[in-house]
Amino acid sequence: MPSCKSDRKAVVPQRQKKIKLGIEVFLENHLDLVKGKRVGLITNPTGVDSHLKSTIERMYSNPQINLVALYGPEHGVRGNAQAGEYVSFYMDEKYKIPVFSLYGQSIKPAAGMLKNIDEYMRSFDTENTGKIPESSIVEKVDVMIFDIQDVGTRIYTYIATMAFCMEASAENGVDVIILDRPNPINGIDMEGPLLQYPEYSSFVGLYPIPVRHGMTVGELARFFNANYFKKKANLTVIPMQGWEREMWYDDTSLPWVIPSPNMPSIHTATVYPGQVFLEGTNVSEGRGTTKPFELFGAPWIDGYDITKRLNELNLPGVKFREAWFTPIFSKYKGELCGGAQIHIKDRNRYRPFESSLHIIKTIKNMYPAFFKFHTRYMDKIMGTSEVREAIEKGIDIKDIVKSHKEDLNNFHNLRKSYLLY
Repeated sequence: MPSCKSDRKAVVPQRQKKIKLGIEVFLENHLDLVKGKRVGLITNPTGVDSHLKSTIERMYSNPQINLVALYGPEHGVRGNAQAGEYVSFYMDEKYKIPVFSLYGQSIKPAAGMLKNIDEYMRSFDTENTGKIPESSIVEKVDVMIFDIQDVGTRIYTYIATMAFCMEASAENGVDVIILDRPNPINGIDMEGPLLQYPEYSSFVGLYPIPVRHGMTVGELARFFNANYFKKKANLTVIPMQGWEREMWYDDTSLPWVIPSPNMPSIHTATVYPGQVFLEGTNVSEGRGTTKPFELFGAPWIDGYDITKRLNELNLPGVKFREAWFTPIFSKYKGELCGGAQIHIKDRNRYRPFESSLHIIKTIKNMYPAFFKFHTRYMDKIMGTSEVREAIEKGIDIKDIVKSHKEDLNNFHNLRKSYLLY
């Protein structure tokens, strides 16, 4: 630990393995689960098969599936909503079925989004032409299907969306089907503290799992359903075929579809379990650049000095390169920032969480007059105040990481009964 090296088998990266995704297994073998039922689909642009055909299209065009409503997480079903943007509902132009937002004001789907759809829609302002359908669309859904690519980090909001939808479905007698997808940063390595529950439970971390959890969405659904819901969902998980826990996303033959605007590549997902915590500081995490989370810095940081100091730490699997950048949005928009770019040399040795704690502590020590924690938000995304407090007390990063070992070992054992691969 913090990664379960004893579980790791060799993967030959140059020989990509063909994976059959949950959506493909479902369409081939499990249509009986939706026979005669009205289907709601939670998805976004990552909901595609191995040939990049959308899950929406594949379900809508299948005569055995009665697709009646779509539900979108942060950024929307088509990825055309900005972060935090909320839309109560709208009619999809292509499929002429209602689309509901599961981010912003709603978070947990209102009962009307599942059981009284037509009545729910008609309760809104009808002045805008086309906002309300002329005639009744559908009264309810009978089964909710989830098909979204996660990135393997607790803070990413899609797993919270899944959990809330499972809860709402259970409360309203709606079946749930999860179409499983890979954990892109492998299903073995785990890092970081377990969220302190329920004190730090939020949309960026609901339940006590590690920052880097090493599970697929299907496995998490099984875990959440068994341990944290007052009323259990009638849950079915459709596993993938061919995926192995040791695999990174590019060990598969699957195309990478951007899960959100600031997650452009597998490299971004790899550094994200650590670099996301720069959001809890006044250091830019690289949003507004072409390398979000891989670049970091601030106007008051000297890129040469910080890079030299970080490379002197000889952190495993990573090197830092001096970088200067000007974000076009987010922190320090339009200001020249000095900092560094993360270059991963060996991703199986690289520990993003530990490395980023070193980055934060190094910047804090070098620039004490400038560096600041956004305390409340930092503790929220960390799932505890203990890490920030330890850094502020000057505790060695290795000791902070060691303090998580027992919890990670316990979680490793707890999760075993929910694993599918």
